[in-house]
Amino acid sequence: MINKTEFFFATRSFIALIGLTLMFSACKKDDPKPVNEEEVITTLNVVLTPSGGGIPVTLKFQDQDGDGSVAPVKTVSGPLNANKTYTGVITLQDESRAVVKDITPEVEEEAEDHLFCFAVTGSNLTVAAADTDANSLPIGLTSNWVTTTAGNASIKITLRHQPGTKTGTCPGTGETDVEVDFSLTIQ
Repeated sequence: MINKTEFFFATRSFIALIGLTLMFSACKKDDPKPVNEEEVITTLNVVLTPSGGGIPVTLKFQDQDGDGSVAPVKTVSGPLNANKTYTGVITLQDESRAVVKDITPEVEEEAEDHLFCFAVTGSNLTVAAADTDANSLPIGLTSNWVTTTAGNASIKITLRHQPGTKTGTCPGTGETDVEVDFSLTIQ
């Protein structure tokens, strides 16, 4: 037969065990959120289509081995015309795999987390994003390019990955997915 002291200690131990069980189960962590890995971008194409017709100009950056030993290749298919407006359309690819992957749809789907920045050197060219995300912030997959006088200009195109911190201001927070400089001739 159990005396009062043994009963008291057994009851306290049982209550403490239940309390600890409840405490640890209440502290259970939520399942981890899936990691959204950054895109691998080996190729950036910008097709500039002149308003009113004309020959499009293509800017292309290709670095098939990423940070490997093969130097990236940059090309500009021709000069831009002075006093002209162009619509720019950017496409992105990952060519580091056996099967080329179009990255553009991923950037479109995650528009609230991505921002293209266009840093122009030269007063004869202005570039601005023409598309916006669900929060009315610029994306830059589509852009407007306006030239003025003949001469030279350069542009740095940067894709910023800004999950949860995008404000629409360049360069802003986040990481750089790709950054490319192009030298341009305007005639």
